[in-house]
Amino acid sequence: MDEFSPAVYNAELMTPQQALEQYFGYHSFRGSQLSAIEHVLAKRHTLVIMPTGMGKSLCYQLPAILCSATKSSSHPCPSITLVISPLIALMKDQVDALLTRGISATFINSSLRKQEREERYASVAAGDFDLLYVTPERFRKPEFVEVMAQRSVSLLAVDEAHCISEWGHDFRPDYTRLEEFRRLLGNPTTIALTATATPEVQQDIVRQLGLEANEMQLIHEGIDRPNLELQVKHVWDDEDKLDHIIDTVRDSHHQQGSGIVYFTLIKTLERFSSRLLEEGIVHVCYHGDLERTRRRNIQNAFMEGEQSLVLATNAFGMGIDKEDIRFVLHAEVPGSMEAYYQEIGRAGRDGLASLCLLLYDQRDLATQMEFIRWSNPNSEYFQQVYLYLTERKEQVQAFGMEWLNKQLHSRGKADHRLATTFALLDRYNVVQDSHPPGCFNVVADLPDRMLDDSRLATKLERDQRKLYALVEYANYPENRKRFIHNYFGLPYDS
Repeated sequence: MDEFSPAVYNAELMTPQQALEQYFGYHSFRGSQLSAIEHVLAKRHTLVIMPTGMGKSLCYQLPAILCSATKSSSHPCPSITLVISPLIALMKDQVDALLTRGISATFINSSLRKQEREERYASVAAGDFDLLYVTPERFRKPEFVEVMAQRSVSLLAVDEAHCISEWGHDFRPDYTRLEEFRRLLGNPTTIALTATATPEVQQDIVRQLGLEANEMQLIHEGIDRPNLELQVKHVWDDEDKLDHIIDTVRDSHHQQGSGIVYFTLIKTLERFSSRLLEEGIVHVCYHGDLERTRRRNIQNAFMEGEQSLVLATNAFGMGIDKEDIRFVLHAEVPGSMEAYYQEIGRAGRDGLASLCLLLYDQRDLATQMEFIRWSNPNSEYFQQVYLYLTERKEQVQAFGMEWLNKQLHSRGKADHRLATTFALLDRYNVVQDSHPPGCFNVVADLPDRMLDDSRLATKLERDQRKLYALVEYANYPENRKRFIHNYFGLPYDS
């Protein structure tokens, strides 16, 4: 189907059940899907927490179909559902899947050439499409805001909503502008969706959206996946890890499906890849340093069954909807309970027994502690960077990021606090952009929140507690599913 030819259907006469059957081919809803859909159709803001693989996307895609025929006096065009998603790589896959079902959808992001973006802007302004996928950063573009002013947004869907919360495990600075985005769009009905949110993160999601707790209905599906077997093996060196990986890959129970082995560091992934190839274990490797086309080819090969084993960093997985993943093995300790739960949720989506194995090596904690340090510069560091940008502006602009990095980190050791700092300077409109050359152009003072040592210390402590939760999980003497439920503030019935 041509992406610029909207599908034709009469949504006004449909019930959710009819739309489910006609466009998605299912005869019944799963879990709390229908409840979430009915809340949205009743124009009630809704927070949906649902395990990975349980069909969160349907909770906004189906209402988008049912709302598409709605018009208002100020917007003669059909209404549109705007989906804010954190990952560009997923958008095309999601849109392609919708198009094959006869649902009119598109995306606008930086992967498009200028002419393509302008064509899509024009199509959206003309009333085409029922769903539009964008990243939150798209709202930085005045032309996008102008286009959206010409459409009535019936529903704002915030996917991976934990990215809103600075206490969440995958914080995206631009997600903190969602209250502003909602105002620009006329405060539409909003649905926020995630697989992982502690009670604290749930509260922060509601607050960041500019809503009161009583304005947003919580639909919590729970987090239990009965078919997942949770195991932890304590290991002491790389040889021990390698043996467990080989045993898991060669286990007869895993031969009829696929598997993912997660690593924290690319260099560790590559080292184990070499050892596995020596053992005759065929696999592919996926990480953020690979060129975009190469990453997509690897992902496609895995999804289509051409490759059954992938060694990956956490860059791989978001949006991976493959039914037959028989095991997810963490060869290094992840950074938080939320990240771990989301990654193991990719296993066993077909409902069959699947293994989730964590190889716990205390030495891995040092790496994660370093990541936490890089993610939490203190106010002194923020001020130091700001002084370089203002008082040594000509040198910074002449010699660039590498020079600035050396001035700030005299030990010569790898240190990524500068990347964190520029992301936040950009978020709070202190500089023009988060990357050179715009990141060197100061346009405002440092905000108070970047100078508040108490607040920054609280953020650091919470990140450390999230990592410590993994330590507790690895050493938990009882049913580990009970531990996970307790962590997310849920009761557990064994």
